[in-house]
Amino acid sequence: MRGFRRGDGLYEVEGHLTDRKPFDFIPSSGGDVVPAHTPVHDMSVRLVFDDQMIVREVHAFSASTPYAACPAAAPALQKLKGLPIAAGWSREVRSRLAGAQGCTHLVEIVVQLATAAYQSMTTVRANQPLAVDSEGRPLKIDSCYAYRTEGELVKLQWPRWHRPSDAR
Repeated sequence: MRGFRRGDGLYEVEGHLTDRKPFDFIPSSGGDVVPAHTPVHDMSVRLVFDDQMIVREVHAFSASTPYAACPAAAPALQKLKGLPIAAGWSREVRSRLAGAQGCTHLVEIVVQLATAAYQSMTTVRANQPLAVDSEGRPLKIDSCYAYRTEGELVKLQWPRWHRPSDAR
């Protein structure tokens, strides 16, 4: 995965998936045999989003798929246009593209692109005020293991909110 700011002020992240098998793969549809070590799936998804992290464009590419029908699933990703890359992203993506509505592999790429998008925005977000709840507690606290309430990062950055592990 990679991400960057474009010249037009929008941001772009792209994820790529390639999988190979160490043996000849015979699709259940009886299609052509995929020789060992040849990509069974070779797919990419690109999201274009703005500085509010709203998806503006979605592009999917499939160089290799095991079934001829697979590339026809790509247009379903257009359902993501207008969706904010924010809390609930994974759930919303999976809801919009559930089951036969989407391709499992493309959905898995899209879900992971949220992390790449956030990381691509690090310098932009560094200049924004820290997000806090109604009590002033940073929303980052308990968002992951590193930012757990009893952890060293919280103790160093926000000592007011730090709680030793035995205090919980």
